[in-house]
Amino acid sequence: ATCGHGCKYGECMGPNKCKCFPGFTGKTCNQDVNECGLKPRPCEHRCMNTHGSYKCYCLNGYMLMPDGTCASSRTCDMMNCQYGCEEVKGQVQCLCPSGGLQLGPNGRTCIDIDECSTGKAVCSYNRRCVNTFGSFYCKCQQGYELKYTSGRYSCADVNECVTNTHSCNLHADCLNTQGSFQCKCKQGYRGNGFDCA
Repeated sequence: ATCGHGCKYGECMGPNKCKCFPGFTGKTCNQDVNECGLKPRPCEHRCMNTHGSYKCYCLNGYMLMPDGTCASSRTCDMMNCQYGCEEVKGQVQCLCPSGGLQLGPNGRTCIDIDECSTGKAVCSYNRRCVNTFGSFYCKCQQGYELKYTSGRYSCADVNECVTNTHSCNLHADCLNTQGSFQCKCKQGYRGNGFDCA
């Protein structure tokens, strides 16, 4: 079985037929399923979609149970947590629905952790980190695009000279470089390649 466009989060089952891993959809299994939009809803109170999955949390005054349901709790009500709470060894603690969020100074609301600036996020060579609320993702550097070759995704150089996305002068030749391009004035013209006279 060969899948010409690949199966990003799935397995190739037949000619260009992907079987997606749970939490993913699309012809090439490259789209995240928003489980929070499914019917019946997977969470009793509130739902937060995550990459390939989801997290449940409760309204203030309720405690998140191991099965994802919310139980009324007088102690949680008194805590006034933004995303519900849990009881750990008799101590009531506010919760954050994602590892990319942390409890703020007041111990009740959740604030974003910028994984890109703290160095917690590790993006491979020629990819840059983009912070999101509660998470992050790795994007190809400018001048590169995501390509599926020999069974894996990688960032490949964009040939601006072929795609005609360069800004060279009409009287200049475009020379592709890794992640960029150069312009050189044609014979009989003088200039920096962007302006030729």
